[in-house]
Amino acid sequence: MDKLISAVRTYAWGSTTAIPNLVGAEPTGEPQAELWVGAHPSAPSLLVSSGMPLTEAIAADPRAALGPAVAARGGRLPYLMKVLAAAEPLSLQVHPTRAQAAAGYAREEAQGPAPDSPTRNYKDDQHKPEMILALTPFDALSGFRDPAESAQAFRWLAAEVSEPGASAAAVRVAEALENQDAAAGLREATTALLSDDPDVKRLAVLGPDRIEALILAVAAGSSAEHPGRIDAALPLLPRLARTHPGDTGVLLALLLNLVRLAPGEAMSLPAGNIHAYLEGVGVEIMANSDNVLRGGLTRKHVDVPELLKIVDFCAVTPRRVMPFDPVPGLQLYLSGFDEFDLARLTHTEAPVRLPGDGPAEVLVVDGSLTLTAEDGSQLRLERGDTAFVPASDEPVMAQGSIDVDAYIAVTDLGAYVDQTGL
Repeated sequence: MDKLISAVRTYAWGSTTAIPNLVGAEPTGEPQAELWVGAHPSAPSLLVSSGMPLTEAIAADPRAALGPAVAARGGRLPYLMKVLAAAEPLSLQVHPTRAQAAAGYAREEAQGPAPDSPTRNYKDDQHKPEMILALTPFDALSGFRDPAESAQAFRWLAAEVSEPGASAAAVRVAEALENQDAAAGLREATTALLSDDPDVKRLAVLGPDRIEALILAVAAGSSAEHPGRIDAALPLLPRLARTHPGDTGVLLALLLNLVRLAPGEAMSLPAGNIHAYLEGVGVEIMANSDNVLRGGLTRKHVDVPELLKIVDFCAVTPRRVMPFDPVPGLQLYLSGFDEFDLARLTHTEAPVRLPGDGPAEVLVVDGSLTLTAEDGSQLRLERGDTAFVPASDEPVMAQGSIDVDAYIAVTDLGAYVDQTGL
């Protein structure tokens, strides 16, 4: 077992205070968006005892670090854990399946761009399903909602926007969404909203302005129009337009499910799910990949044609992950994916065994935690500390302070649940 020094990524949408407060550092004034805990080649954590990147430590002895079963699946840590701190909306994005990632990576390796190019779509050959667990109230857009609901929102928008071209664009999107083939309608609407059509661009400016004016009028009591007429997703448009003015990705919010997570609630997102995290702090865990296809709401590289190849154009109900408690103080969040699951540890009177039989990563967000390996060696972690627990140290017992709140990344808790009969 060893503590980690984990990399902080400074993306524009990040909070200036959340991650510094967690790790006990002074804010720099720079947005600190993500704390990466893991072994992705682009930003691996370092072992405190040696300064060695976790990628190299695993490569030196995969069976000891990962255990035989995980080592046989490619010899790499299968997940990446992050603290995600969003003060502003993230990009509208989607992640590829394993086959799509392998094909895209091979194509870009052969044809370019360079591996470190900002226009690179595929940083590796892995898929990237993910799960987010809220530490604070957390807002997100996730997956397409019922196209009939979205069509009504665009019909409302068409009636409220006085500029003829913009209004006509809203009608065209509504008509696409009213297609009897829901997937075809969602594809057509998404393609139209992410196009360079000048009428859609005008709608992206005028729509949020009109909604904001109506909201202000209703709040001031100067409008007889009832706010119940407004689709619940419509107020998102001015919120998104303030950070991304004129971006047609703003309009795509009307096609997606709005999800609000309370602290301790989680949501799982498969590959192909189009989404955007809006605001909040959470623990995110995903397959060990950095493949992101962006369609808008960002200053980073946008590749709409490639995104449209990857998106799953099916209306879905967001998959909320409900934890269960095998023992007091331990909650298990099963992602539905083989590569990763999450456990949460709060105060228990007696030590609790870390779940799973493979490698684990530990993040302490409050209080303190002492880990005891099978050989009796111990590692004490305080608020903001992260650690790697190799499979060779299993079983590991954890004992927390009365105020402890810790998160443990593991692989395939389903097998652990079956083995233990929980």
